[in-house]
Amino acid sequence: MTRTTRALAALVATLVAVVPAFSAPLVNPEGRWQLSSGEARFDLSLCGDGTQLCAKLSWLAEDARTPENLAYLNTMVVEGAVLATPAKWKGSVTYSGDTFDGTMTLLDSNTIKLSGCKAIACESMTLVRI
Repeated sequence: MTRTTRALAALVATLVAVVPAFSAPLVNPEGRWQLSSGEARFDLSLCGDGTQLCAKLSWLAEDARTPENLAYLNTMVVEGAVLATPAKWKGSVTYSGDTFDGTMTLLDSNTIKLSGCKAIACESMTLVRI
């Protein structure tokens, strides 16, 4: 699995968990974000009841434009990730036939940490606001 594919899987892993909703997040995650490596960009927005998180893969670097990644370009890769705390969304999703569990945590107003696991294999990525 390529780094971009793993990053995409980790981002997508924040989808649709049944977690009690809290009030609005402390920091607004809406805006354009990119992997710290610069190979993929995402447009994040609050959705659903205003506390859920949605994201669209909006750009891929030339070397990240694999057929697997291009299938997600300009599509929503996160829809309705549920706010678990005022700065963390949790969820799981099926991606390329696999199910991932993950979190998306706002570390500060310009940094999000993505963590996703499949069985015992876990990976973390960082997104920065652009």
